[in-house]
Amino acid sequence: MKKYITFLALLCLVLNMSAQEVPTAFKGGEWLKYRMSYSGFLRAGTATLELKNKTLKGKKVIHAIGKGWTSGMISWFFKVNDRYESYFTPKNVKPYLFVRDIDEGGYKKKRNITFNYDNNTAYVQDFIKQKDSIISVRSPQDMISTFYFLRNHDTKSMKKGEEIKVSMFFDDKSYPFKLRFLGYETLKTKFGKVKTQKFRPLVQAGRVFKAKESVTVWITADDNKIPIKMKASLAVGSLRAELEAYKGLANPFEITFTK
Repeated sequence: MKKYITFLALLCLVLNMSAQEVPTAFKGGEWLKYRMSYSGFLRAGTATLELKNKTLKGKKVIHAIGKGWTSGMISWFFKVNDRYESYFTPKNVKPYLFVRDIDEGGYKKKRNITFNYDNNTAYVQDFIKQKDSIISVRSPQDMISTFYFLRNHDTKSMKKGEEIKVSMFFDDKSYPFKLRFLGYETLKTKFGKVKTQKFRPLVQAGRVFKAKESVTVWITADDNKIPIKMKASLAVGSLRAELEAYKGLANPFEITFTK
């Protein structure tokens, strides 16, 4: 149950694309809402991703806020309320501060991670364990900033089988993360038929991740590159996330055919 309910974390880990010098795929004011379902029919929860233009310690940043919560019958016996935040530079998506505040059926984590680029460290504050630590890290991306850092990759020139790679700092360690391009597919959505690019996430085996993940993600083949659908195969059933609503996109949302 916990494996599929922790949707927001999975979404931000797998729905990614890469980086150009100046972000063009998103802007402050973007808001995405996802419907989460179990085995394609049972409503399990909702997740949102929002961008705001802010100032952090005198620097102009984008404040990304990700929220996820259970709803319907699922919340009766497994209540989830997750919040993730990242503050990063608008031009090259360098994260300064990452906030993780989650409650998943009583399993709680509350951490702040501050990145210092002068000495290449991450200052991790664990408010549950009341423990602070400083960890050496280079060219980090946090769970949320990775999502936006990678969305700006020029995926249109990719060939089937090619991969996008990035290093992501999660909890207290950096992990190699990559996406393999599987090709193009046109999906029938509530908005109409949308041309998409299909990707398969691959992560390094270890304490947090498995070597192979049964996850597939579809992103719009337009300049926004927004995740429009995700499916994760589980031991029993499957987890599905589909774009339910959006606003503030940086570019036109290209629908190939009307409904």
